Amino acid sequence: MLVVDDTADNLTLLSDLLKDAYRVKVANSGEKALRILSSGSPPDLVLLDIMMPGMDGYTVLRRLKELPGTTDVPVIFLTALSEEDDERIGLELGAVDYITKPVSPSIMLARVRTHLQVKAARDFLKDKNEFLEDEVARRMRELAAVQDVTIMAMASLAETRDNETGNHIRRTQHYVKVLAQHLSEHPRFSAALTPEDIPLLFKSAPLHDIGKVGIADRILLKPGKLTPEEFEDMKRHPALGRDAIIAAEKQLDTPVSFLRHAREIAYCHHEKWDGSGYPQGLSGDGIPVSARLMALADVFDALISRRVYKPPFDMEKSVEIIRQGRGSHFDPDVVDAFLANLQTFRDIADRYADSEETLEETRARTEKDYPPAGAQG
Repeated sequence: MLVVDDTADNLTLLSDLLKDAYRVKVANSGEKALRILSSGSPPDLVLLDIMMPGMDGYTVLRRLKELPGTTDVPVIFLTALSEEDDERIGLELGAVDYITKPVSPSIMLARVRTHLQVKAARDFLKDKNEFLEDEVARRMRELAAVQDVTIMAMASLAETRDNETGNHIRRTQHYVKVLAQHLSEHPRFSAALTPEDIPLLFKSAPLHDIGKVGIADRILLKPGKLTPEEFEDMKRHPALGRDAIIAAEKQLDTPVSFLRHAREIAYCHHEKWDGSGYPQGLSGDGIPVSARLMALADVFDALISRRVYKPPFDMEKSVEIIRQGRGSHFDPDVVDAFLANLQTFRDIADRYADSEETLEETRARTEKDYPPAGAQG
């Protein structure tokens, strides 16, 4: 502890009283006390005189409370000032106790011991709280990582059975995030695209085609136009995806916020603004916002990407198709957000472009299962 008094006899007396139980430092002025306090190793308690030449005890306490490393150090005033107002001022400044001189050794030691015990308890609780906060943060990071890995694994499983392979899920989730951030302050979208919702949308987007795991390979991997019957079968995948996510929620036995977005996206991202989409034929604002964003992201990526049944469209043609779908296929404001962020979409497409090896592997796998016309034995 630190004892501060401008009188040598008082410093000697207090040091002798305390030295058997505590390690004691002394300072004979307020200025020297502050140098010790700011040295990086603050004491556990300060015994502080008030009436000192130069810097008085009140000023020392004010400065101590301003130093980042000493705001919690308890201060006991030891002073000859015995007026009620003097004590009131000292306590209002933040002193934990006020002892008037002449000092009763037993009372002073009892009060010192009491305040050290209080400080020890407070420090323990502070350390415990910090540990608990760090532990909660660590476990939350682990939980988020498990969620992310699980989602990507589920989404990748769907991708392995689909000709839309490679980085499609990564590109589309970044497209959705860009659209959501742009529209978050738009009056039509602000309630659905809060700062809490946008990360959940980003996390949910890869599950948009999870239902394709339930579609037969003869339809899913067909390198050509589907027959009407095959297309009707393909149209089951939004409901299959929604049902799989609902089943996961039931297993958890509690609502999960990011799965709500995943459920909406999986079930509704093939709906169209004019009501001509599937599976429900929803239109306009009846389509969940998350699904409206995914609808544009998914179509745009399909247009610019190579498929086994088509080459990629160039960027200009792809953008024009999206533009033509404004108000029919897509929410007009979502298209406007896309056009306003076109360069960002280009950058995402470049950053997560599929490698030629990935495209060749997909083409070879599909042609093995479905040889081109005339190639069958």
